[in-house]
Amino acid sequence: MTVLTQARSIPQIQANASLTAFPSAVIPVGNSPLGVVLTPDGTRGYVANRASNTVSVIDTATNTVTTTITTGAGPTLVAVAPDGAHTYVTLADDALLAVVDTATNTVTANIPVGQGAAGVSVTPDGARVYVANENADTVSVIDTTTNTVAATIAVGSRPIGVTVTPDGAHAYVGNTGSNTISVIATATNTVTATVTGQGGPTVVGITPDGTRGYASNGASNTVSVIDLTTNTITGSITVGNEPRFVTVSQNGAHAYVANYRSNTVSVINTATNTLAGNLRVGQGPTGVAVTADDSRLYVTNTDAGTVSVIPLNLIPNEGSTAGGFTVTINGHNLAGASAVHFGSTSATILSNTATSITVVAPVGAGAVPVTVTTPGGTGLMGYFVFFPAPQINGLSPTAGPSSGGNTVVITGFNLAGALAASFGPNRATIQSATDTQLTVIPASGSRGTVPVTVTTPGGTADDLFYTYVDTPNISDVTPDTASTGGGTAVTLTGFSLATTQQVTFGNIPADFTVLSDTQITATAPPQAPGQNVTISVTTAGGSASWNSFTYQDPPTA
Repeated sequence: MTVLTQARSIPQIQANASLTAFPSAVIPVGNSPLGVVLTPDGTRGYVANRASNTVSVIDTATNTVTTTITTGAGPTLVAVAPDGAHTYVTLADDALLAVVDTATNTVTANIPVGQGAAGVSVTPDGARVYVANENADTVSVIDTTTNTVAATIAVGSRPIGVTVTPDGAHAYVGNTGSNTISVIATATNTVTATVTGQGGPTVVGITPDGTRGYASNGASNTVSVIDLTTNTITGSITVGNEPRFVTVSQNGAHAYVANYRSNTVSVINTATNTLAGNLRVGQGPTGVAVTADDSRLYVTNTDAGTVSVIPLNLIPNEGSTAGGFTVTINGHNLAGASAVHFGSTSATILSNTATSITVVAPVGAGAVPVTVTTPGGTGLMGYFVFFPAPQINGLSPTAGPSSGGNTVVITGFNLAGALAASFGPNRATIQSATDTQLTVIPASGSRGTVPVTVTTPGGTADDLFYTYVDTPNISDVTPDTASTGGGTAVTLTGFSLATTQQVTFGNIPADFTVLSDTQITATAPPQAPGQNVTISVTTAGGSASWNSFTYQDPPTA
């Protein structure tokens, strides 16, 4: 009697993914890398290095730079032809589009386009290339047969990103200056619709089925969800600070957004249009590209001169020691999973397919292996890092100008890897982060006291308060004359004076007392005789001055 048995495969991470919660590679490239694109066969990546006037060619099998191509000035963004034969590089400073032969990795043509050439996208048939010209408020249309400009289209102010839809029928252009997206019909090369309601849209990532767009809004730290059948905004997702470029996975399940000021990539679940997690990368992430099998991200770190290669087998790949959040595990042979462990602790399985498992993370600490058990065996899927909850206990200064832009130091514990800091509803720019100190620059805000919140992979702390203060004003000084010997009591009247830190008479500090938000008394210091002496008041909100004060010698016999 013969017994038939069905072969079972051991669970695996996606092909080529690294078994780590951190970048599987950090690749040094040129200075200020911006755009990155992968060839259709996935074997190479092309990176535009704006400050080096070069393009780095990456071998994705070894994650090393194999060739450096010299270009004209200001290589900015890149696109690749569908057949992989050419890469197109915008040269912002020279107002050119460089054509790179990928067989020889040489520049074979430079096509004049508009000033500030930035975004670039190729039609699915490879016949045309669309180039967004930031400083010309136009889009150039290139005929790839002749390498000449076939049309020039007026769009909104400061267009940066341009994306052609999968069917080639439309191109979407992010106009950061006018807070609009221009929709171009490629059959006529005319703008047929304008999408409004964004805050500095940069680029639109489009789902493979062409039904939705995800627009990164650098001025509002959000991503707009756009219904491409009606060209209307249907949702908004808060991401990191200053989101730049966005791409959608090949399977349409996720959108990836590079957050320049947060040093993260936000992962959006396109089924629910919610934030699935954040992946930490290098300094100043700008460009992002995903492999054809959705296993890895290539992210340009503009301020570090590197490209991070991020495995996508765990999304997110870090979280709170308290657990209780959702983690998606991507891989192969995952059907019929009976157990998922974070270290030695079981996770609760919510859903399970052959390529993906969704679980609720358990309580944990530190970096732990994540394993999946199926009838085929147990496989290691990667490593997950648990972070303790942050604590904040100090703020310096505790008040600042409503215009923002000042430096604030937040102290506490477990602050390393901070993802966001907010002053009320206003997101701050994170300058640096250690375990005990976070240095940030608040955005502008309305006058008043607001809570300060800090978010890390371990959670959110909101135990401190900050006061936005308007710029002070001095409307009256009484008396307006003092003795050169000093000692005269002077009353300063105005508004927003409650946080006064210093009063000077002609640059000489004076003793003062704050009576209210509208009044201060100060003792005039000794000073030489003179008219139009400046009295200055410095507050947490800024400075104000009065230029009509007089010092007079006392009478003599």
